[in-house]
Amino acid sequence: MKSSRSRSRSKNSRNRNNNSGGGGNVVNRVFDSSGPEGKVRGTPQQIIDKYNQLARDAQLSGDRVATENFQQHAEHYLRLLSEAQREIDARREEQERQNRERQAERDRQADRDRERNAQRQDNPGDSAPSDPALAPQPDVVEAAGDSNLVETPESQPKPKPPRSRKPRNKPAPSGDGAETPVDNGSAPEAAE
Repeated sequence: MKSSRSRSRSKNSRNRNNNSGGGGNVVNRVFDSSGPEGKVRGTPQQIIDKYNQLARDAQLSGDRVATENFQQHAEHYLRLLSEAQREIDARREEQERQNRERQAERDRQADRDRERNAQRQDNPGDSAPSDPALAPQPDVVEAAGDSNLVETPESQPKPKPPRSRKPRNKPAPSGDGAETPVDNGSAPEAAE
């Protein structure tokens, strides 16, 4: 028997600890309330409604003590519900504030971007365009004489190698007086 009592006590203390205090979704959580006339089960709003109904019934029967007792139970769950609602509202306001700050930062960044783009359009020489072909090009002027450049071996023109002359073969005189052409490799050959 002793172990069942301790289990029962720890179960009750766990329920009390979970039901009281902030955190969690108290508004929609289902509670077991042990009132003067047995357990009442439901969300905080349902329990408040039930205890208020029991308080009205007790008042109609003329039992002032029971009426006060039911009203105190209802008040407890009313406080629990209002605290949970305050936390929800505070979280919502904090999220809205953060969203407004994020939106304001995005707006400021967009304004800075628009301003930069406007400056680029107004002063095209101030910033480097993304396409170098669109950038203003310098005029190139050839200097007539002294260009102040250093002569390097690579910049000097290469001398042409001398042409070697092949000796002409003189044809041997033939008896008919006509000369036979000698092929020295320079004449094109006829196609067959």
